[in-house]
Amino acid sequence: MKEIFANALPYIKRNLHKIFLAILLLIIVDFMQIIIPKIIQKTIDGIGTDGFVKTDLLKAGAVILLITIFMTIIRYFWRILLIGTAWIIDRNIRQDYYNHLLTLSSNFFNKIKTGDLMAYATNDMNAVRMLIGFGFVIGVDIIVLAIASLIFMVKINPQLTLLAVLPMPFLTIIIIVFGRKIHRRFGEVQKTFSALSGQVQESISGIRVVKAFAQEDAELDKISKSAYDYVEQNLKLVKIDGIFHPSISLIIGLSMIMVMVFGGEATLLGKISMGEFIAFFQYLGMFIWPMIAIGWVVNLYQRGTASLKRLNTIFDEVPEIIDEKTVDNSIKKLVGKINFRNLHFSYQKDSVPIFQDISFEINEGETLAIIGRTGCGKSTIIDLLSRVYNPPKNTIFIDDNEIYNIPLKILRDSIVMIPQEIFLFSDTITGNINLGKPNASKEEIISASKNAQVHQDILGFENGYDTLVGERGVTLSGGQKQRIAIARALLTNPQILILDDALSAVDTKTEKNILDHLIEMRKNKTTIIIAHRISSLQHADKIIVLDEKQIIEEGTHSELLNFGGLYKDLYDKQQLEEKLKGE
Repeated sequence: MKEIFANALPYIKRNLHKIFLAILLLIIVDFMQIIIPKIIQKTIDGIGTDGFVKTDLLKAGAVILLITIFMTIIRYFWRILLIGTAWIIDRNIRQDYYNHLLTLSSNFFNKIKTGDLMAYATNDMNAVRMLIGFGFVIGVDIIVLAIASLIFMVKINPQLTLLAVLPMPFLTIIIIVFGRKIHRRFGEVQKTFSALSGQVQESISGIRVVKAFAQEDAELDKISKSAYDYVEQNLKLVKIDGIFHPSISLIIGLSMIMVMVFGGEATLLGKISMGEFIAFFQYLGMFIWPMIAIGWVVNLYQRGTASLKRLNTIFDEVPEIIDEKTVDNSIKKLVGKINFRNLHFSYQKDSVPIFQDISFEINEGETLAIIGRTGCGKSTIIDLLSRVYNPPKNTIFIDDNEIYNIPLKILRDSIVMIPQEIFLFSDTITGNINLGKPNASKEEIISASKNAQVHQDILGFENGYDTLVGERGVTLSGGQKQRIAIARALLTNPQILILDDALSAVDTKTEKNILDHLIEMRKNKTTIIIAHRISSLQHADKIIVLDEKQIIEEGTHSELLNFGGLYKDLYDKQQLEEKLKGE
């Protein structure tokens, strides 16, 4: 149990003073509530006795009214404290959840579905908030009110109290049995919710593909099945709740019937007064509320702990990509000299290696081009350079510093990559371009757009740079998305710029214009270009050709053509394709 709450305890401790104050106010309300039946008892028993006058009734009513007003005020404050604190804890957990996700490596995201992460951030977070915000405090309320009311019941009549609590052991059995079932069923509900969220998110993201292949009915069937599974698991949980709560009500009903019968008889026989009987019944009502609330709290507890278990699987995930102990914090900036030395790499231990003995060097201000057949590992080289994945020790150096000695923030600030799959946020064009430099001026944004050959396209939109691009840039063409991503990268002007097949969707003329501007702009900065089209690479200072897990050719464009290897074959093939297109 300690392990389940391990990640939640810091948030509770941080707000412990507010929770304690809410509990204290709640206890005050409970004790004020306990006083009222005693006042009613004395008032009823006083009626008809010598010296009892109408003003005594008015005084009793005034006292009860005053107590009720104070209770209302205090209730307001403890609820504000409690609910406000619960939402603060909820916000802090959500923030830390997202911050933690940002520290996790690509390996983690490769093995978990987006729908699961969304379910953790919604349903599971809500269940934890309810547990922390209400579960613990109401638990204290149950204990205080149950004990206090029980004491006053015993004072009135111990035998009647014994009869009242006689059915209660059955309540304990019901709570234990059904509590376990609720915990298990709620876990299943959350799993099916994750699956449903994932499918809906995936279907919406790929709506163009779904429509292009006329798969609307198939997708609808898949989502309908997941929705049916979700409903089915919820119905199973509802069935358990449907037995659980009425069972509690049945036991409470039995207790009240026994008190009604035997308490009424004791009153008629004069063993207890009418005032005591009414007060006893009121205390029994106070005692019954905790019994009813136990069911609700158990439900909250089981749901909350089930969700905490699920969230713990994320929070307990150890980040792989972190600063090493050997990190040199004196490194504040990178120049851009890159050296790969005898790199061997595989994604998993004991799996087939992606590379064998990869070695090359790029000097500051040079442009390196990488080409090779599909799946030869071109993008993996870049992922290792930016530590998306951790490379083996002593294989990658920047400015003669081993990559693990460079602070991760400095490394990431110095490298900007334009990936194969362009991601644009559902924002304006300006909001997407200035992502890496939020304070950029309008002139800087326009200049970057011109260099990326997208300025005229943007002016063609009705709202220009204020045009909303839609989810993932759905309103733009593939070429426009790539050029906006290039403008975004050029605006930050990084020391090391990487284009990972980032020109594949633009025509050759636009490609040439972009590359000409890149060469001019980045004379003193390092650039790496990965591409399938040789036209994107031929002006590079150095070109490496990957094949069969290693570098098989290295040199300039003219040197590789003269060498007559794979590069020459790819060049001839592409030239022939261009010639055939022209015809």
